[in-house]
Amino acid sequence: MPRRVVITGVGIISALGSNREEFWQALSAGCSGIRPMAGADRTQLRFQNGAEVQNYDPSRYFDDKENGLLDRFAQFAVVSAREAVADAGIEWTEELRENTAIITGSCVGGQSTEDEGFVALYKKGLPRVNPLTIPRIMANAGASRISLELGVVGPTYTISTACSSANHAIGHALWMVRSGAAAMAITGGSEAIFSTGFLKAWEAMRVVSPDTCRPFSKDRRGLILGEAGAMLILEPLEAARARGAHIYGELVGFGMSSDAHHITQPSADGAARAMRAAICDAAIEPEQIGYINAHGTGTPANDPTETLAIRKVFGAHADRLAMSSTKSMHGHTLGAAGAVEAVATVLALERGILPPTANFTEPDPACDLDVIPNQARRAEVECALSNSFAFGGLNAVLAFRRV
Repeated sequence: MPRRVVITGVGIISALGSNREEFWQALSAGCSGIRPMAGADRTQLRFQNGAEVQNYDPSRYFDDKENGLLDRFAQFAVVSAREAVADAGIEWTEELRENTAIITGSCVGGQSTEDEGFVALYKKGLPRVNPLTIPRIMANAGASRISLELGVVGPTYTISTACSSANHAIGHALWMVRSGAAAMAITGGSEAIFSTGFLKAWEAMRVVSPDTCRPFSKDRRGLILGEAGAMLILEPLEAARARGAHIYGELVGFGMSSDAHHITQPSADGAARAMRAAICDAAIEPEQIGYINAHGTGTPANDPTETLAIRKVFGAHADRLAMSSTKSMHGHTLGAAGAVEAVATVLALERGILPPTANFTEPDPACDLDVIPNQARRAEVECALSNSFAFGGLNAVLAFRRV
């Protein structure tokens, strides 16, 4: 019989803070972590702002050898996993280590290390690059380091599906724990993308805002890039109760789809299929959903398409839904986005406070849903969705329930 799966540990490092409580305090207050970028040469870029982790000092978390082995994105994975594991109060046994899965998501892996290698090779003309380049850039570096550090020897892997990476990872972790294939899972995502070469690639796409991220506003001008690491501990409800663990909420469903439509332009039909699949997998009714953490990138194309998809799924109930895009505060963290937003969603359900869509100015008739503009809202919500819709037309949606 399928097991109910709950979240018993949460860890995060982002532009909104270096831990779970700092993140929540900023999120619930509607505070934006979007600032002028410090980690890249802004003189070479048309856009100036990003959502970077502030005052990050690797020596607080890693010795010199570990720092040399791990790119910033992998460090964020490890830092957030440490917090989540400690939060869950796990007592490791040999059997649990053998039956715990580690499933992470990352869009681009060690982007900064890769960029540094190219600069050394092609710009500076150096004959050799850092001999640790390959282990630093591989997308599974975070998952592998978590496994090594904790001695977890169960299934460990990384999923890379652009901006849906973390939601795909968390969804697969849900299914493994639910089915009994894993006794526990450490799952989420991480990303660190503030290197000049990668930012120039985003500049060329012309989807990055010149000022800030205003999802669903009529005057929105694009997304703001961010970096983060976020991890969740998943385990069966019965096991969590038996050991007296704190339960943040239940992860009840996962749905995914492919648009088969366009490499970058979103599809309302594809997004709707993923939401319906998550609701079906959760064995709940659409009317039980009271909040959606939207993909909400703030681009002209995404926001009305997502609005239309929600109306396709929920019909008249869409007008009774609350929805927000927390990317307005922590930025678009690409492969980590689903994990960051899963943390936001489960904390919102547990604490009865729905985070706002920050920076909102003017309603857009094409985005005519309740987007919780600018100020958080107290609300007891039974169930929520968290949407991730990626380039390549790959959609992944998680469904949560308050416990």
